[in-house]
Amino acid sequence: GWKFDWVSSYVSDFNFDMQVSFTDKQIAAGCTTYNFETRPRTSKELPGTSVFYRDETGDIFLTFMSRARGGEAQIGAYDYLDMTPKGRNENGPYHGLMDWVRLHDEYQGKQAGQASCCD
Repeated sequence: GWKFDWVSSYVSDFNFDMQVSFTDKQIAAGCTTYNFETRPRTSKELPGTSVFYRDETGDIFLTFMSRARGGEAQIGAYDYLDMTPKGRNENGPYHGLMDWVRLHDEYQGKQAGQASCCD
């Protein structure tokens, strides 16, 4: 009898409010705050999970928030990568979860919005 409403943050400021998305200006200034740490970053998007509760009067409460490594359980592919000989092969500059991740328009030789089955 449980029901969960899933809501997208698409076309909203929500990800910026929750400090998981960053503007070009923030990145250029080297001033981004993520997971309670302010430092330079190059990625416009980082992982985050938020859970809210609306009570019977309509008040909304943030009841759970996870950043950085806390959301891995929701990404089933990581379980499979962790079973391979090199695991996730996190050998980038931060040796972290997002070192190897690129957005669809960040692949070499591709224009923004252009995709290929071989990327």
